[in-house]
Amino acid sequence: MNILTNILNIVIPAAYADTAAAPAAAPQTAGGMSMMLMLTVFIVFMYFVMWRPQSKRAKEHRNLLSGLAKGDEVITAGGILGRIAKVTDNYILLSLADNVEIAVQKSSVVSALPKGTIKSI
Repeated sequence: MNILTNILNIVIPAAYADTAAAPAAAPQTAGGMSMMLMLTVFIVFMYFVMWRPQSKRAKEHRNLLSGLAKGDEVITAGGILGRIAKVTDNYILLSLADNVEIAVQKSSVVSALPKGTIKSI
């Protein structure tokens, strides 16, 4: 029993009540304002670090997809390089080589390449 009490005293220390009367604390008036300021700074930081760059990239990708035309050379998210043979609303037909064409989703296009890139590879 004594060993068990010693182990419990190590794991769970005894709590002693404070016998001295605590002086009355002055009310904090600036506490709410400082929290509001910290929250505002945090939101502004998150806007400039996360939301703004992500929306900027999304807008650039939408502009890229809307500007795709027949003959453009593109690279897909899977790393496939090809020349666009046909563009529809949701899909594009990529020409990979002579008589080799695949249909991919328009949203899988990651970037447009300069003309002549495929021939130089």
